[in-house]
Parts: sequence; C-alpha cells; structure tokens
Amino acid sequence: MTSTSLWYFAYGSNLDPSTFLGRRRLRPLASEVARLDDWSLHFDLPVGRGERGCANVRPEAGALVWGVAYELTPEAFDHLDRTEGVPRAYRRVPVPLTLPGGEPLAAWTYHAERGDPTRKPSRRYLGLLLTGARHHGLPTDWVTTLRAWPLAVDERDTQLELFGAASDGGAGKAE
Repeated sequence: MTSTSLWYFAYGSNLDPSTFLGRRRLRPLASEVARLDDWSLHFDLPVGRGERGCANVRPEAGALVWGVAYELTPEAFDHLDRTEGVPRAYRRVPVPLTLPGGEPLAAWTYHAERGDPTRKPSRRYLGLLLTGARHHGLPTDWVTTLRAWPLAVDERDTQLELFGAASDGGAGKAE
C-alpha cells in the first residue's frame, strides 16, 4: 500500500468485475478478499417504485459481510464517490476489515442511513454480486447466503408483459 492510497470495501455490485472495471472504469492497485465483522448486508436502498433495492450495510453485533477490499488512489476513490451518489445516496464510512489470514485492514465503505426494509434485490442485481463473489473466491457459505436471498418483483418485467415484450428472455433490459 502506498502512503496516499485508500482501501475501499466492496460488498455490492462493485464485486462484479464488469461493473467495477468496466462500467466504473476503475483499476485498483491491489485487491484482497475481506470480511466486515459486526455489520450485516441489506438491500434496502430504494431503486425505482417497486420492490427493488441496492445493497447497503448496517451495523449489527455478531453479523458479518464478505466482500473485496480494493486499494485505490485518492483520485480513483473520488471518482467512485461520484458514481455511487455520495453524499446523496451513500456516505463513505471507515470500517475495520479482517483478511482471511486474520490480519486487520483499515478501509472505507459506503453506508446509507435511510433505507426501506421491504426492498429486495432484483435477479439481475443479485447476479452481479454472485458473479463477483465467485470471481473473487468468496467463501462458499457466503455465496449460498446470497443465493438464498428473496428476490424483488421487477416492475419492469410487468411493464414489458403489458406490451407483449416479455418473450425476449430478458434481452435488452438494463437496470
């Protein structure tokens, strides 16, 4: 780690390489599988009018969240803040991570104070987390936890059905 770099803990769609490297165009200096203790994963940040929600973490004694720590330059982190809607949607908070060997790592992550507990991830959004979790080799039990998450009814699918476009198998849909 350089003296000016920062570690960012990704637990949501930024786990997925096509999101983090592709859409966000970020190139981390390094990456490490990491665990955030005493926080829990939620999908309570509203997206659209239906049930869909984006990932968020909340403090919770005894809980844990697996993800990836990316080492970023301050400029890259500022770019990430803008793509994540800081401070409107999330705020950057300091968190203590634990690496698989037990070593501590000081990092920053995104947390939203507000949230709607009735929200759930869409199939597409949860797929990004699962792709990223497998890509980075997150623990199998964490992947199982993610796979078991209840999915939101995606109101966009219902809208497509109204127009007879549901037969395209999901092609062309974007979130």
